[in-house]
Amino acid sequence: MQHSNKLKIILKFKYLFLLVIILISIIRVNTNKTKIKQNETSFVGIVESYSYKKDYVSFIIKGKEKIKCNYYGNKKIKLSYGDKIYLTGTLYIPTNNTIPNTFNYKKYLKNNGIYYVMEVNQIEKIKKTSNLIYILKNIIYKRINKIDEKGYLNAFILGNKNDIDLDVYNDYYKNGITHLFSISGMHISLLASIILFILNKIKISKLNNIFILFFLILYMVLTNYQPSIVRSIVFYLLLNISNFKKILKSSDILLFSIIIILIVKPNYIYNIGFIYSSIISYSLLYFNSIFNKSYFKNLLLVSLTSFLFSLPITVNLNYKINILSIFINIIFVPLITFIIYPLSLLVLLFPFTYPILDKTIIILELISNITAKVTILNIVLPKLNSFFIIVYYLFLFLSFKKSRKIIFIIVTLLLITKFYNTFDNNYYLYFLNVGQGDMIVIKKNNNVILIDSGAPNFNSDYKKSSNYIKFLNGIGIDKVNYFVFTHGDYDHMGEAINLVENFKVEKVIFNCGEFNDLETDLINVLNKKKIPYYSCIKELNIDNSKLYFLQTKVYDNENDNSNVIYTDLNGYKFMFMGDASSTTEKEILKNYNISDIDVLKVGHHGSKTSSSREFINEVNPNYSIISV
Repeated sequence: MQHSNKLKIILKFKYLFLLVIILISIIRVNTNKTKIKQNETSFVGIVESYSYKKDYVSFIIKGKEKIKCNYYGNKKIKLSYGDKIYLTGTLYIPTNNTIPNTFNYKKYLKNNGIYYVMEVNQIEKIKKTSNLIYILKNIIYKRINKIDEKGYLNAFILGNKNDIDLDVYNDYYKNGITHLFSISGMHISLLASIILFILNKIKISKLNNIFILFFLILYMVLTNYQPSIVRSIVFYLLLNISNFKKILKSSDILLFSIIIILIVKPNYIYNIGFIYSSIISYSLLYFNSIFNKSYFKNLLLVSLTSFLFSLPITVNLNYKINILSIFINIIFVPLITFIIYPLSLLVLLFPFTYPILDKTIIILELISNITAKVTILNIVLPKLNSFFIIVYYLFLFLSFKKSRKIIFIIVTLLLITKFYNTFDNNYYLYFLNVGQGDMIVIKKNNNVILIDSGAPNFNSDYKKSSNYIKFLNGIGIDKVNYFVFTHGDYDHMGEAINLVENFKVEKVIFNCGEFNDLETDLINVLNKKKIPYYSCIKELNIDNSKLYFLQTKVYDNENDNSNVIYTDLNGYKFMFMGDASSTTEKEILKNYNISDIDVLKVGHHGSKTSSSREFINEVNPNYSIISV
């Protein structure tokens, strides 16, 4: 009776207790400090993970603390999990993201206990691992790589999705089903059921729980303690290998599992996989009484519940939701959970069965590719603030089970978020840090003008457009009224086609002069999409203001043909110079009386060909922006 009363008191304050643990976890992670000095050049550590890229190998070692390492040496080194290695090189502090709403690599590494990235000069293998866990992991990893080149076995068995083709994975991303490729409670339950089935067949049922416990803990170690797997296994163990389920609801057991994990591993509080799996699993358990319909109705309800409860996380991660994913999940959940995942386990044991898995994956990718092209139900939403998220979850938990009006309430909240910008009469001007390139955003209400979309990595296949898209989506932009190019150089319009493919663009403006190859390629896309384009214009209306194009003379080079744009926004004067040289500057001074500019976007990235003393003295800028 006394224990029962204590339990009731604990349950009464369970959410408060969880909140305290979350706050403590955040403090613990943010107050952690490195034990390494940046001037250190040599280390000994154990290889925890590794991945071979196109021209280098990336790996993590654990010594005094974890270090992320990149080796570009000509001599290809063969690594294995658990190898003890000696390496020399230079330590760098990873950088924060310089474009808001985009991936923060420094924060990501810190949340995983990594404070330095090392450019490795030399690697020396001291000894191979003698650890049985690492030996087993190496056997499994090598076996997987021999069987499967598509990366699905690695994803479903070891929890590593990095080997899945990027274009294929992007289709899964657009469909909102990437969570199905993370090992979750469903996979753990299925794995435990398979183990239990085997144990019953060999008739050692008295030891069932001990064997299942052993296999699940072994699996958790093999997958390098991935947060979503740890959560699933800790919950499974508390649920099935204790008496808790006799006195607690499943949702409460999950809550205590989360609390225990955060006490031991506070950095999991920032792990997206852990957050996703915890919130979705808790919602499904908390409202489990509504899932008493037929199989397909239950599947729809589970998909809807998962979608609604993960929505704020999805929005703040992607700034976009796909309503169609509610129905897409009905196809993919059973296909992946009950066919592809079990087949992956079967192929690991019996490699000759791989053709069956391969055919199924071909079907999976085909369906995903088709559904990813249906974008009519994709909705861009700006980044949600903490107040909105709290209000959203309060409404959801209080009304989800009792009221059918919950969908109406949620839609209303999302519409307010979506169209809030319509009532904001302020001008917003953004100069994006794109390296040696230009990109400028002018925004008022839902009116958006983009000036340039540079791609500075001339010798790289990497596309910057994903960062541009995330930033624009994060401030609620899904439509561009005018896409203006100062001129046709790669560092000013290299990402133009990618942006046109991802946004509704109403009109495009080019500079004076002949179209070069880059501009011609873009025009071909514009013609296919029936987007009108113009060149060598003199002015452009933006709300109650105008953009004046000061350079309309045709020169024999692209830089001097740059559009030079002047505008007055709420009494502040702006000039955007593109790559105009001092030749163009003289012509502008001759034709226009311009002075006391508030903000000048300096011509040609601050090079000596532009910004003559005469021009700067005349325009007399208060602030100057150099994109370099």
